Amino acid sequence: MDLFAFPPVAALLDAAYGALLGLSTLLEPLAGASAAALAVVLVTLLVRSLLIPVGFSQAKAEQTRARLAPRLRELQRRHRKNPERLQRETLALYRDENTSPFAGMLPVLAQAPVVGILYTLFLRPEIAGHPNALLAHDLFGAPLGTSLVSAVFGGTATPATLAVFGVLLLVMTVVAEVTRRVFRPAPVEGDSPLNSIGLQRALGILPHLTAVFAVFVPLAAALYLTVTVAWTLVQRVLLRRRYPLPGSASARSGGSVSRGAVSAR
Repeated sequence: MDLFAFPPVAALLDAAYGALLGLSTLLEPLAGASAAALAVVLVTLLVRSLLIPVGFSQAKAEQTRARLAPRLRELQRRHRKNPERLQRETLALYRDENTSPFAGMLPVLAQAPVVGILYTLFLRPEIAGHPNALLAHDLFGAPLGTSLVSAVFGGTATPATLAVFGVLLLVMTVVAEVTRRVFRPAPVEGDSPLNSIGLQRALGILPHLTAVFAVFVPLAAALYLTVTVAWTLVQRVLLRRRYPLPGSASARSGGSVSRGAVSAR
């Protein structure tokens, strides 16, 4: 059974196809053959702009989790032999603080349908029964409907395809490494499994998984991922200054300014 032949799904996909193709047509005088790629970038920026309020919530949730970390560690120490009691106490703590351990996951969940739609739009030769004109578009000669893996193993890789994917993967790798270094989790006090070398290595690899995922999706989806990870890094840096974590340099400087203001009074 073809899921995309199901009427509601087909209608949604056809609407997305019409909107993206219409935007590409408007951009053709400006971008030429790369108009669809520019349309994908603009869609990415629109989605991320709509999620800015969620980004603020995510930053506040991260700040709250960092503030609650010592109390959570104390609960784990006190109730480590009683998992049910530990779960109840942990949920009660989050409830008292009006937050959730899952707070901040909405940006990832909200973007998943967008990536899925882009993946489908640049993968299927037909959309709702008519030919998919988006597959005729490219980015600097690299077809937007081609993935790096399919191009390499299918023998269709061209220098343009390798170059465009190479640039996108380089950008994603650099952004991931900067993210890993800037937002590296602080060591946990005491003998905690969170300080294990294996876990720290796994956490260091996580930011790079987007680049790994990008080699398997069409170029249009990889372009979306590249723009969104760059946006995410800039947004996190700006929001971390506004919502510094306890013990960070920003928090200490903010506290120093506040104490200085009180002293001046």
